[in-house]
Amino acid sequence: MYGDATNWNEDEYRESILKEREVQTRTVFRTAWAPNPNPDAFVVASSDGTLALHSMSSLVSQSAAFGYSKGEDFMVAAPEGMVRAHEGPAYDVKFYGEDEDALLLSCGDDGRVRGWKWRDFADSTEDHGKPLLELTNPQHKGPWGALSPMPEINAISVDPQSGSVYTAAGDSCAYCWDVESGKIKTTFKGHSEYLHCLVSRSSASQILTGSEDGTARIWDCKTGKCIKVIGSQEKKSRFRISSMALDESESWLACGQGKNIAVWNLPASECVSTISSPAHVQDVMFDEKQILSVGAEPVLRRFDLNGALLSQIQCAPSSAFSVSLHPAGVVAVGGYGGLVDVISQFGSHLSTFRSSSQ
Repeated sequence: MYGDATNWNEDEYRESILKEREVQTRTVFRTAWAPNPNPDAFVVASSDGTLALHSMSSLVSQSAAFGYSKGEDFMVAAPEGMVRAHEGPAYDVKFYGEDEDALLLSCGDDGRVRGWKWRDFADSTEDHGKPLLELTNPQHKGPWGALSPMPEINAISVDPQSGSVYTAAGDSCAYCWDVESGKIKTTFKGHSEYLHCLVSRSSASQILTGSEDGTARIWDCKTGKCIKVIGSQEKKSRFRISSMALDESESWLACGQGKNIAVWNLPASECVSTISSPAHVQDVMFDEKQILSVGAEPVLRRFDLNGALLSQIQCAPSSAFSVSLHPAGVVAVGGYGGLVDVISQFGSHLSTFRSSSQ
């Protein structure tokens, strides 16, 4: 027996398939935990250009009937706040400030940094239109005066003490922006290929950048000069620097490069250990004197500074691009499929969901 096709709507069916495909192929590139007065909230930056706000209390209550599953039926969580921040993917999200007056900043494939007042964003479920802050990557002139395509911005770092935002761009440069004026203060030029990541080391008035050229560089923010180059510049042996993180003391640096994590003691200018991973590393961060790592596999790993594996936990995204840590020890892992896995300090899965932009 064949089904009754009397009321079949081909257009609706096609639209439903396209929506499902969009959800399945969406990627979470970054998650960031919010400052007060919303300490249980976090923001998700996705490949569809959106920033979505979720709260832990709401997610945990919604997840009670789901639990953690290795199957394909994950909870779809509607955001409590949302903005379509970029034309193209949103690659990074950071908070500029530590209280309700903080700015929510994001960067993306359209070569822009945009910022919204966090208090207004958190208090409203409306799609926030015009940003409070907008920084646009410079375009370079060719020999005939034509402008280059707009270089993407792959990462941002902030230093509220100096009133600065730093960006890692697709034109192989890093930029220091003045938040008040919206203008570029310093251009850091020296990498031979585009930048993937950067961090601000405010205690030493430095930034550190990681590039597709296989090197990490340390820059003096006052002069814009490169102080030190980390890594091999030989094309045959190099892997891109995909991620980097500083510990709270800003004395230890972790660099994800290929299937390795290099751990540097910055005051001593010494690489103290190289940690091997089964898959390519895509994000790292410090939890006190331990290192959290995710990559092109559904696993969250924890190492000590000497490279000893302390724990490994299965997580939902088949390929993870982001790991972020709440002060209470809760970890959010985001990645392929629009999936976010929220894991307690004890290793249990508090909530696993697909972030929806609808």
